Amino acid sequence: MKIFEKAPAKINLSLDVLHKRPDGYHEVEMVMTMVDLADRIEMQEMARDTIIISSQAGYIPLDEKNLAFQAARLIKDRYDVKQGVYIHLDKRIPVAAGLAGGSSDAAATLRGLNRLWNLNIPNEELQVLGAELGSDVPFCVTGGTALATGRGEKLEHITAPPQCWVVLAKPPINVSTSEIYGKLNAREIKHHPSTAGVLSAIRDKQFDRLCDNLGNVLEEVTLDLYPEVRHLKECMQRLGADGVLMSGSGPTVFGLVSKEAKVPRIYNGLRGFCKDVYAVRMLT
Repeated sequence: MKIFEKAPAKINLSLDVLHKRPDGYHEVEMVMTMVDLADRIEMQEMARDTIIISSQAGYIPLDEKNLAFQAARLIKDRYDVKQGVYIHLDKRIPVAAGLAGGSSDAAATLRGLNRLWNLNIPNEELQVLGAELGSDVPFCVTGGTALATGRGEKLEHITAPPQCWVVLAKPPINVSTSEIYGKLNAREIKHHPSTAGVLSAIRDKQFDRLCDNLGNVLEEVTLDLYPEVRHLKECMQRLGADGVLMSGSGPTVFGLVSKEAKVPRIYNGLRGFCKDVYAVRMLT
């Protein structure tokens, strides 16, 4: 028996850091949603009690460093599953891009193995498991649009944003999330995004107001360390995207676009700067 799961990418419409916690994590306040760029996960049960991962992508680890591997091991250990599993990751989301590709793969693995092995684990419990793997995994378990607080694991699901096109562009560099958070001084943040403004715009389906309130405090770190990300953001703004923001810790920059006729110009203009460019819709 084979199980298939989609693992969509997420973007941050708002990302604020309130303070550094005693446990070393940062207290965050984020509005996240998913877009129609996704990895495809195939899972097949094996009689031998082992975990095997493969992928067409030659640049990801296929051992215990892989979050999907960790998810499979966690669910096997926690629920005493003696069967093995073969997992194939058909990667479409760029790696180390601020799009939660690895977290979404882990979440899809939890969902898929729950079905493959008939474990009947409720979504809330899968989210708790996901929090052991990474801060974005609980959100990726259920997807949709959510306000995330704590270190990202406390979720309040909200209505979907106004429908629009999303143009994603990743420059040819990788960014370490831990490095960016490590260089962020929460006490010295000059401008905090308006989470309330983003939530209000989403609730009222006001696209222009949503674009006006986009914000990410990690930009001030990443844009200083990687000037090509700043250049990419400025380029996307010049090409006419309605709202432009870096997602997560970067380096991917996304542009929200209300009119489909503008998408080809923005897409083609960015392709001259980097090869990882995607024009997708928000998932609602």
